[in-house]
Amino acid sequence: MNNGSLEIQLLWQDPVTGERREPRLRVPIAFGREFARMPAELRGQPVARMLLNHDQVSRFHALIEWEQNQLVVKDQGSVNGIYVNGQRQTRAVLNSGDILQIGPYVISVTFVASVPVSPPIPPIPPSPPISSPPAPSGNSVIIFNPNTNLPDPTLAPQVVTPLGSNFPPPVFQQELVPVQALHATGMPVDETYYLTVGAGLGSFIWVDLLRLCGVKTDKIVALGIDKEPYARYKLLCMNSQIPLHERLRSNSDSCPDNIWGWPSYALREAWHDFGKGRINESIKHLWKVFAEPTFAETYTPRSGNVFDSIDREARRIGWDKIYRFGRVLAIRKTDDGRYCVAYSRGRGNHAFFVSRYLHLATGYPALQFLPHLQAYRERYKDFRSVVNAYEDHNHVYELLERQGGRVLIQGRGIVASRIVQRIYEARKRNPNISILHLMRSPKPQGNKYGTSQRIVKHHIELQPFNWPKACWGGELREVLEKASPEQRKELISNKVWGGTTTADRLDWQFITEVGLREGWYKIQFAVVTRVEQDAQKHLIAYIQDKDFGEIQLPAVDFIIDATGLDAKVKESPLLKDLVEHYHLPLNPVGRLAVANDFELVEMRNAQGKVYAAGAITFGGPYAAVDSFLGLQYACLRAVDGLATARAPGVHSLNPISSFGQWLKWVFNQSP
Repeated sequence: MNNGSLEIQLLWQDPVTGERREPRLRVPIAFGREFARMPAELRGQPVARMLLNHDQVSRFHALIEWEQNQLVVKDQGSVNGIYVNGQRQTRAVLNSGDILQIGPYVISVTFVASVPVSPPIPPIPPSPPISSPPAPSGNSVIIFNPNTNLPDPTLAPQVVTPLGSNFPPPVFQQELVPVQALHATGMPVDETYYLTVGAGLGSFIWVDLLRLCGVKTDKIVALGIDKEPYARYKLLCMNSQIPLHERLRSNSDSCPDNIWGWPSYALREAWHDFGKGRINESIKHLWKVFAEPTFAETYTPRSGNVFDSIDREARRIGWDKIYRFGRVLAIRKTDDGRYCVAYSRGRGNHAFFVSRYLHLATGYPALQFLPHLQAYRERYKDFRSVVNAYEDHNHVYELLERQGGRVLIQGRGIVASRIVQRIYEARKRNPNISILHLMRSPKPQGNKYGTSQRIVKHHIELQPFNWPKACWGGELREVLEKASPEQRKELISNKVWGGTTTADRLDWQFITEVGLREGWYKIQFAVVTRVEQDAQKHLIAYIQDKDFGEIQLPAVDFIIDATGLDAKVKESPLLKDLVEHYHLPLNPVGRLAVANDFELVEMRNAQGKVYAAGAITFGGPYAAVDSFLGLQYACLRAVDGLATARAPGVHSLNPISSFGQWLKWVFNQSP
């Protein structure tokens, strides 16, 4: 076998930034803290140098190379050594599915190409066998079922067009698809001027702006799975324990139903409470908006009120005439300057849409899931004890309320805070519930930028919203827009503007302080290497300690992964296919590279244009792309671009026309 043909898929989560890394490399591979200390070549072969920026990693820590027809990893005289499947080694044979640990980096190793069959060689020095879970067979994510739009932990990532499929047709292999070839398939071919893919909140806001700018409903199509534009967002809110009466982490004037932001959610709620005779509550809402964040807790709207307002606006703009059910499978340029979308309307029912202007707002393609938890699920087929915070896991709280138990939470953001609140509520029914909150590292002080610094309490950074407020419409927005791609990556990193934060809510701080004082809530800093199940079906987590090696944590009943969502392009079969087919560039954080008006410039096709919005554009000209206001900003820039290009029916809003449209909104009249 040609040794050079072997490729290795590595998978780990960066303990510093929280980013998931999944490089696919050829051997030899070097790991270290300093790029210059690692060899560029080894016996005439180029070395893939992996930079692991942590003080527990030596300058040149380890090397993976081909040796005597086997793949081996060697310690390069590092201080902290290397661990293979939990055992410290100086040299060890690597097999597909092994877990390699270098400092705090827990790396799963998977062979992509076939490897020679040879007798296994025990690690050196010999050690007793350990019970280690296999590495995840696929990416460490939970994808959304393409038919139901629900998170499905049993579903493996799939390509857009499986081998042997006859749809999309072979003509989609071309760069420019002839429109006549679409008609020749005998399948339905519909045409429109404006087509948005996703039919979620990003699509809804783009459609809303097109309607305000004069485009008729028969010229717009929104293609997606759910008829309600907030369906997936609402599902994620409910699953992450934000019911309709709870408040979102969003500003008062960030109104998806109202581009003007007036009246704001605070004013609407105050007026509603005033009408119900709740005068004190009404005054509190207005005081929060006036005094936040210095003298009062920041106002945020109730999720149920937001969804109701979107329903009202959807009826007003004729969303039911615009929405079409369909699962988009592929996107191609056509030979007449437009775009073709191949989609499925059900099993065996396929069709095409052709449009001059295309908008991509597909949202998060997957839930992020920690590799060791994915490995546990694959080994034990247990989907009830180990859960993701964005999955439906109400059974966890129901069982806790009935039986009590111990919960391990990983992640320290807003979702983790809400889960702690939910467990606090469950303790009122059953006090025999405790929480172990596992964090990767201490956070004694918050990020600094200029003269500003975030407040930290109990190693959690506090901030009203997930970005500094100036990122939405202030000077930080301008700074990011003018920055280079690498400068943008640095600014939005966890060390500057970004990072995992939670809302500065007094009730959450009270819960944490009470829990720490009473002992039912504990914080521990560690990196989990693996999770196993004991004879009593309890969960046993193992952590790596710098001084004592691998340590077993006390048994728990449930583990909840609250580390977030995943928006990388490669997790979306649709976007991955589009990027690979047209060789589209990605930005430094692995999302779609867009211009400042959110256009995918490389996708221009004569007069045709493609725009994008939402999480798939993160790392570009705007930080808060997945917020309500961020979606509005991206869509507003896109529609402004269409107006500048004199797209059919699109007229720029001026003060007079804008005021007229606002009056129509007030009186609930169609645009």
